[in-house]
Amino acid sequence: MKKFAKMSLVAAVAVAGLTTTSSAKALEEAIKNVDVSGTVVYRYDDTNYDDNKKDSDNNKYKIGLNLKSQVNDDVTAVTRFIVGSSTDAGFVGLNHSNGGDGQADVTLSNVYFSYTGIANTTVNVGKQGLTTPWTVAIDADGNEQTGTGILALTNVGPVTIAGAYFNQTNLGDSGLATGLLKDAFDYDIPAEKKDADGAASAIGSKNVATLGVMGNIGPVALDAWYLDMDNMFDTYTLGAAAKFDLDAVKLSMGIRHTEVDLDSDTLLTAVGIDKNDDHSLTKVDLGAKMGIFGAKVAYGWTDSEGGVAALDADAKTGLNGWQLDLNGVNDASLLKLNVNAQVMPTLNLALNYNILDRDGDSDERANKTDKELYLQASYQMSKNFGGYIRFGQAEFEDADEGKDNDGTIGRLQVQYSF
Repeated sequence: MKKFAKMSLVAAVAVAGLTTTSSAKALEEAIKNVDVSGTVVYRYDDTNYDDNKKDSDNNKYKIGLNLKSQVNDDVTAVTRFIVGSSTDAGFVGLNHSNGGDGQADVTLSNVYFSYTGIANTTVNVGKQGLTTPWTVAIDADGNEQTGTGILALTNVGPVTIAGAYFNQTNLGDSGLATGLLKDAFDYDIPAEKKDADGAASAIGSKNVATLGVMGNIGPVALDAWYLDMDNMFDTYTLGAAAKFDLDAVKLSMGIRHTEVDLDSDTLLTAVGIDKNDDHSLTKVDLGAKMGIFGAKVAYGWTDSEGGVAALDADAKTGLNGWQLDLNGVNDASLLKLNVNAQVMPTLNLALNYNILDRDGDSDERANKTDKELYLQASYQMSKNFGGYIRFGQAEFEDADEGKDNDGTIGRLQVQYSF
């Protein structure tokens, strides 16, 4: 009983999740064979706008727990548990202004087997993160996209080739249904159509296939990806990134172009989308660091038909600030400016200024310019524990019936990694 009393909760979960009655091991051996990692994040958001519909006043929590158990020389069993939202594997939010404390759900987000028995190759089979430029597979402080299927990675000389096929995803709840099919298209979906044909479930049952090639030429990293979602859309993205160390100055730069071609589909019609537009988003970025000072500039733009390029706001194919997001906004551009200083080994101070310009269109959308300016202080107490504080102002032009919507925006975040 003493051994059980001393055993941690993490170890108990590991043993419960990775052992069976038909193949039992000594408890000590089972625990010894499990690698544990993860993150614990607390966030407090407080935004106050002229139009209080955009206000946010939430305590947010998320724990991601990863467990890896070596089955044999070639196979590893991998699981990921989320303490947070059971819908999209993101934060659970508790609004302290109009509600009391509550509990977070514990869900099994990933469960797959990783096979490395072929030289220079890894094959993952089962429920896993969608590792593509359009999605976010693992995120300590955001929602995640997952699917059930097979992912293979193989190295051929300096080139890595990736291929994946999923017959089920959570894109109906995490990213796609709430972004691509609604907010990203600026369509006002009628209430009676929001659940038409079980939209979220139908989206999640769509097959997804993707193929990617990655490699390096000197200091430049290149990648090219293609993805198809059955009867929904197909898309490709091309990216390049480079880093240069010039002694006194360290430079980084990157460019990415993404195209999305929507398919005609009864599901799209069911949620209010009845046109077959081609979408694109292109972005470039440049960063420099000299001594304790750093600066970053990023600029992105979309075409007149549409700007859908990512299935998650934080994906590589998108471009977003804090309150501003270019993904899904047609005929628009986003400029991001950042200057920062590492004033202490543990303390970084940064000033961020972002501008989102939207051109008018044939649907009588007016020219609009939205802005946000905020300061951020990041403190890293130790390698595995830190956080940041943000405070600033956001301005949304002509946001509602010709009225501007301005507000103050604040955030506190603390993160522990293990």
